[in-house]
Formats: sequence, structure tokens, C-alpha cells
Amino acid sequence: MAIAAAIVLPIGLLFLLSGLIINFIQALLFILVRPFSKNIFRRINKEVAELLWLEIVWLFDWWANVKVELYTDQETYGIMGKEPALIISNHRSDIDWLVGWVLAQRVGCLGNTIALAKKSLSYLPVLGWSMWFSGCISLERSWNKDENILKKELASHIQSF
Repeated sequence: MAIAAAIVLPIGLLFLLSGLIINFIQALLFILVRPFSKNIFRRINKEVAELLWLEIVWLFDWWANVKVELYTDQETYGIMGKEPALIISNHRSDIDWLVGWVLAQRVGCLGNTIALAKKSLSYLPVLGWSMWFSGCISLERSWNKDENILKKELASHIQSF
């Protein structure tokens, strides 16, 4: 128990501290850069957000020792990470989003990942704020409200490619 606490506590504090620093940098970029150029904001924010998200991917690899294997043909593998893609997971576990992040990291597009998430997640410090600054789509989980949000947000993201 003491060994686990000796490892978990420093890693948790490191994640929290680095996450708050990254959120602060993202907020500065949002205020100072985004009003002038959304494109430049997205490019810089991609690199900043990826620093935080890589910590989670690393923990998934190292601590949980989970291996993600991808089965696909060579042509599909060759274009992964080079053009827009949509991954729909079956939501059989609480960490299926993390498997998507591991896959995105493996093909070099983790910082450009855009997720659909519950709106309440965007209020969480560190991860939720980072996802909000990165343009993740927040849903109410009510089709009457979410239909228009999805149409607007997906159209906005498609135009940026």
C-alpha cells in the first residue's frame, strides 16, 4: 500500500500541476492569439494539449500495461493520421476514449483529436478544460439540444480541414 502511494501521489501531483500550467497557457493563447487567428491558435494549442494528453497515454501504457493492437490493411494504415477520420467506439468500458487517444498518439495526431463528451466534463479542471480549449464537442445528452450542437460543431471542424 505504501509503495503504491509513493508512486501514485507524485504522479497525481505532477499531472495536476502540469495540467494547471497547461490550462493557463491554453487560456493565454485563447485570449491573446485566437481572436486574431483561429488557425494559429489551433496549431499551437495542438502541441500544448498533446503535452498533457501524452501523460495520460503514458500512464495507460506503463501503469496499466494495456496493449492496443490495430488490425487493418496496409493502405488504410498508410493514411492514418494524415487525413480526417471518425472513430466510433462501442462504449463497452469507461476507458474506450483512452484507447482512441492511444491509437491517435500511435499515428501522430493526438493533439488534433476532437471528442464528443458530456458537457459536465468541460467544467473539470485540467482534462476537461484542456479538452474545451481544444475544441472538443460538449453534449447535453438530449437529442433535442444535441442535434443542433453537433451540426454546428461538426460543420465548423470540417471547414478547418
